[in-house]
Amino acid sequence: MRAASTRFNVHEGGRQNVTTQILSGLTKDLGGFTVTRILPQIARRSVGPFVFYDQMGPASFPPGQGIDVRPHPHIGLSTLTWLFEGRIIHRDSLGYHQPVEAGAINWMTAGRGITHSERTHADDLAAGQALHGIQVWIALPDEAETIDPSFTHYPADAVPKISLPGAHIALIAGQTWGATSPVTVHSRLFYAQADLEPGAQVAFPEGYEERAVHLVSGAVSLDGQAVEVGQMALAVQGAAGVLEAGPEGARLMLLGGDSVGPRFLDWNFVASSKEKLAEARAAWAAEDWTGGRFSLPPGDDHEWIPLPG
Repeated sequence: MRAASTRFNVHEGGRQNVTTQILSGLTKDLGGFTVTRILPQIARRSVGPFVFYDQMGPASFPPGQGIDVRPHPHIGLSTLTWLFEGRIIHRDSLGYHQPVEAGAINWMTAGRGITHSERTHADDLAAGQALHGIQVWIALPDEAETIDPSFTHYPADAVPKISLPGAHIALIAGQTWGATSPVTVHSRLFYAQADLEPGAQVAFPEGYEERAVHLVSGAVSLDGQAVEVGQMALAVQGAAGVLEAGPEGARLMLLGGDSVGPRFLDWNFVASSKEKLAEARAAWAAEDWTGGRFSLPPGDDHEWIPLPG
C-alpha cells in the first residue's frame, strides 16, 4: 500500500524501560481512510527482518469509494497484507489476479523485481465496505535478495491455528508453538495474530533475536508495561516477553525474527546496498514495460505510479 505517492514523515515515537521499548506510529489521513506507520521510524528501523509495518483503517467506505493503488514496483522483499475485515484485489506482473480476504495469506516475494496493484473489488466499490488490516514488508537475506519473483495464495483454512490457555493464534508465517506455516520464508521469523481472552497470558516465542507485539484492540501489557491500542512494544534482549490481556481481552499481532543485516529503503525498494536501489529506480523511471526489468500486471497495464522525485 505504500506505493501511493503520498510520503510519510516518521518521528521519534519510542520510550524505553528496562525490558520494553514502546513505539507509536504516525497516522496519515488519506481522505476518510487512515494508515498508521509504525516501522520504519527514527526510534526503530526494523524488528528482525520486518522493515515496514502499516495498519490500514479501520475504515468504512461508502459506495463509490475504496482502495485504488495503481501498479508499482518492489525489489528485495516479501510483502503480505493481512486483513481482519474487507477485501482487496491483487494483480501482479506474474499474471496473478487474487482477492486478498480476511484470514487468508497472499504472500508475494519480489526478489529481483515485481510489479503489482491493489484495488477495491468492483462489487465492494458499488456497495461500500469496511476495511481493516496490516501490511508488512520482510527484507530478504543476501542470498535471496535477487531471486525470481513469486506469489502464493493460502486460504484461511490453510493457516495453522494454535490453541493455548486463553489464547487463539493464527500462525501466518514462520515456525513456533510447535506449528509451521505453509508460507515459504527465507529467514528465521515468526508472524501471527493472537486473540487473548480476558486476563489470559501468553509468552513470546523464544530463540529469536528480536520480538515485538502490536496491539490492535483491547488491552495488554508486556512484562508489566502497559501497551496502548495502535502501539508496538518490543521485548529487548533478556526480557521475559510475557503478554497479559486486560479485562476486555486483546487482539495482537506478534512478530519477530533474526536480522538479515542492514537494509536501505527507497520508496518501494528494499536492498542491501544503495547501488541496488539506484538500479531499480533507473529501471522503473525508464518505463520500459516490454523489454526492461519491470513489466505491468496483465489486465491492469493502462496506468502506473511514476517514480517519485
